[in-house]
Amino acid sequence: MNLPNKLTIFRIILVPIMVIIPFLGIQGDFLTIPIEYWLIELIFIIASLTDKLDGYLARKNNQVTTFGKFLDPLADKILVLAAMILLVEMAKLPAWIPIIVLAREFLVSGYRLIAVEKGGKVIAASNWGKLKTVTQMIAIILALVDLHSFGECFTGSLQGGAFILNVTVTIMMLVQTVATIFSGIDYMKGAKDLIKD
Repeated sequence: MNLPNKLTIFRIILVPIMVIIPFLGIQGDFLTIPIEYWLIELIFIIASLTDKLDGYLARKNNQVTTFGKFLDPLADKILVLAAMILLVEMAKLPAWIPIIVLAREFLVSGYRLIAVEKGGKVIAASNWGKLKTVTQMIAIILALVDLHSFGECFTGSLQGGAFILNVTVTIMMLVQTVATIFSGIDYMKGAKDLIKD
């Protein structure tokens, strides 16, 4: 097994570790933010960096494999959805946001399976898809250290840095949700011939 694939598997292994942290009862805080939030944040950032690194190494060293093509996007979905569900559990994110993300991923994965079966060409990521990925990562990273709930900035109860952080998280989550919807629509446009069949 080559290094890029090992990094992908490592990213998947990090997910259950990230999910277990809230149940460990870790006490204390750093810069008024609970240490457990920082630990989850650190694991999420490391996992996100391995995503960039494994793709780069696979292309640079000509180590692109069928296994990697299958597992890499799957690892990304597991990581993002696990982090979003944790945010829902922490009452920082409404459930409808990860539901939209999950629905889009099911649609796109279903399309890809049909495309492979029919010998069709898989659509490359659109600008909407790229925007979705970037804003998702930023939104999750910021939300993990935000002590307030999604949209709390609009209640008038937050001020200063807390307001700026919360409004940034809220806007980024909304942007990634819109990008998620439109990138899904792009995929479905490309799938219309397969759907007709």
